[in-house]
Amino acid sequence: MTASPAVQEQFQHVYWIGGGSGAGKSTIARRIAAERGCRVYTTDEVMADHARRSSREDCPSLHTFMDMDMDERWVNRSPKIMLETFHWFQGEGFEFIIQDLLQLPRETGLIVEGFRLLPHLVKPLLRVPGHAVWLLPTPEFRRAVVESRGGSAWGFLGRTSEPERALSNLLERDRMFTEILREQTAQLGLHFIEVDSSTTEENLIKRVLDLFGF
Repeated sequence: MTASPAVQEQFQHVYWIGGGSGAGKSTIARRIAAERGCRVYTTDEVMADHARRSSREDCPSLHTFMDMDMDERWVNRSPKIMLETFHWFQGEGFEFIIQDLLQLPRETGLIVEGFRLLPHLVKPLLRVPGHAVWLLPTPEFRRAVVESRGGSAWGFLGRTSEPERALSNLLERDRMFTEILREQTAQLGLHFIEVDSSTTEENLIKRVLDLFGF
């Protein structure tokens, strides 16, 4: 599905950086914005606000997730079920991102970043396909990022009864999500960059800038 030219025109100043968790989306977005005088909209930072604005009717998976305790979320379910039922991976709340973007000034470029930017939801808004890219971390790179942040004791994982199992479930869920992003971007003719231990920040910035045409 393609949005009308009028809708695409509303987003022609927007550059999208999606991808798997831990791929460096936030860092790259901030660096490019600082260098090019753009604004950054980080979808992670508005998740709590979007949850408050949602209803059980428009975001049923989100509200089911909110009703769960930590072990129900991260320990007791298989990674496959976690993937299939995770609200943000299903596109719930994407309309709140769009509402927010339409309220921001359009005088300067806007870089939108976060794992919630699913390829099939972003593509209809693109007038220029090169204005969107997905950063896809290898499983090894993703694990290294998590371990650098404290491994199974990192953030919410440490609040489960089995942090190591929660970490294993999370990593496998994220691996499967990244593969879905790889398949979707290929099917839709969109750009992705694989991120592994050999990828330098400077090289990644250059590749993204080249795609964006900056």
